[in-house]
Amino acid sequence: MSEVERDVMEYDVVTVGAGPAGLSFAIRLKQCNPELSVCVIEKGATVGAHILSGAVIEPGPLDALLPGWRDNPPPICVPAAEDEFWLLSKTGARKLPVPPGMHNRGNFIVSLGALCAWLAPQAEALGVEIYPGFAAAEALHDPDGRVAGVRIGDMGVAKDGSHKPGYTAGIDIRAKVSVLAEGARGSLTKQLVKRFRLDADSDPQAYSIGIKELWQLPAGRATPGKIVHTLGWPASNDIYGGSFLYHLDGDRVALGYVSGLDYRDPDYKPWEAFQQWKNHPTVAPLLEGGSIVSAGARAIVTGGWQSLPKVEMPGALLIGDGAGLLNVPKIKGTHQAIRSGMLAAEHLAQSLDPRGFDAKLRASPAVAELRQVRNIKPGFKRGLWFGLLNAAWETVTGGRSPWTLKVKPDWCSLDKLDADARRADDRARGYVQRTLPPRDRLQGVYFAATEHDEDQPVHLVVHDTNICIERCTVEYGNPCTRFCPANVYEIVDVVTGDPDTGKRLQINAANCVHCKTCDIKDPYEIITWVTPEGGSGPNYQNL
Repeated sequence: MSEVERDVMEYDVVTVGAGPAGLSFAIRLKQCNPELSVCVIEKGATVGAHILSGAVIEPGPLDALLPGWRDNPPPICVPAAEDEFWLLSKTGARKLPVPPGMHNRGNFIVSLGALCAWLAPQAEALGVEIYPGFAAAEALHDPDGRVAGVRIGDMGVAKDGSHKPGYTAGIDIRAKVSVLAEGARGSLTKQLVKRFRLDADSDPQAYSIGIKELWQLPAGRATPGKIVHTLGWPASNDIYGGSFLYHLDGDRVALGYVSGLDYRDPDYKPWEAFQQWKNHPTVAPLLEGGSIVSAGARAIVTGGWQSLPKVEMPGALLIGDGAGLLNVPKIKGTHQAIRSGMLAAEHLAQSLDPRGFDAKLRASPAVAELRQVRNIKPGFKRGLWFGLLNAAWETVTGGRSPWTLKVKPDWCSLDKLDADARRADDRARGYVQRTLPPRDRLQGVYFAATEHDEDQPVHLVVHDTNICIERCTVEYGNPCTRFCPANVYEIVDVVTGDPDTGKRLQINAANCVHCKTCDIKDPYEIITWVTPEGGSGPNYQNL
């Protein structure tokens, strides 16, 4: 078969991902050296369409990037006014002191998607070229292996691999330096970390899944600037989980639930846990009479300092959540993304040489911040109460403990079904999953406004479906049908006319909201998330 002829575009720098890291990098690079040609490619149909986060941001790095931004702020930008921190039981709540790292005076509640849509034209005004709807499918390499750019995925390919009438070969974007700013569990980042063994000297990366909704409340219900976080119910003692509830202007609230993907219970359902939380006596009255405006889900990088990979390689570097810079105890990563983007830009502005950036990042305030809190999230692996005591110790000592707790990969944390004594004990203490029809998750798909052409190759590649039926059903009960928040994975009967029909895995790829949970949590590591056709996926509104 002959090689497809492709158009080629050439730039000094190509940036993959129009999130806060990628856009901040592009802006700063053009501020430092206007002569460089810079493009940003984004797999979402528009800038911000695939961006989802809490989000409360520390404004310092944004002040440094765009000193006058407060005179023309993003469309959703509410000054933080008050913090509350609660420990929930099944029927009640106890107000706790707000941890020092979670005090938000001086910070701002934003929609990260709207923030990125606001940053994009400011980058373009400096000469940055931004191309939404361009999904980077693979990295290009020089003969010596150096990263030489990226290849955009083909458009107009049918599910069977044939070319439809509107087929267009993906463009090769060649660049002197490629900057990966894909966010948590980026597909190119995953490939290049493995190829260049960037994680050889670090612990495995760890993740959580965050499920978020934007609500419109009855008039007078919201308190703009109020920030509420909770721990405890509906998660059991050994599941790292908690919620956020941020009051916006216009009687809107942004709310969500975060579940650590290192959980052990194969029966755990993150989406259903979120629904339980919304029905708690402290939350339900706030939402009564309101309506969902938008919803979505996204993996969150939570490995911290000990999981930080090497962030440079020949011809490319990593920034933002793709590098793993989120501060978990603060529940903040945007300021770190902007910091790392600016630092990378300043490093590349003169020589376009990635060498030395890893050392520069590790010597920066961004990594110093991570080191100080490195033991807090891993402490919760021993349970909620140990985690809280450990967090208090690490806070008091400023992270100066002489030890560093290890991080293990999320995919290997699940108990097998025969190890259910602990889960039965959890349920006896009040942790009971609320039973919901499985198609209720499609409400979240609807509010995510996700769209994929049904006749395109399935972008959720299961490398051996026999394992799903022959092993996973017996050993774990097919947890993909529970951890996916969009009902992508189903185990269905094989219709053959034989009364002894078997089972098969059905992949509803069009439901996918690109959260990446399956790529992370699958206990056999046989699911690979690859980019669908450019522009496919969710279309988040102000998330």
